[in-house]
Amino acid sequence: MNRVYVCNCFGVTEEQVKKHAEGGACTPRQIASASKAGTDCGSCVRRIQSLLGRGACPRRELVDQGMPPLTAVAPELAPALDEAA
Repeated sequence: MNRVYVCNCFGVTEEQVKKHAEGGACTPRQIASASKAGTDCGSCVRRIQSLLGRGACPRRELVDQGMPPLTAVAPELAPALDEAA
């Protein structure tokens, strides 16, 4: 198996970043919260940004549809968010 490391400081692979992105992590900061990638020397942050790409975020799609972005994280909050709007 050929592993492509994105973050050498914490041994985070490209595949791991992609899995976190599929799970809803849409920004380098959210990837950092999930994996610690980008929290030490920071040299991998641009690579993480390129892996996330534009439009790769499920929450971004919700915003484009006019829905609150938090519904992707906590669907049970959607009714409360709708009432607040």
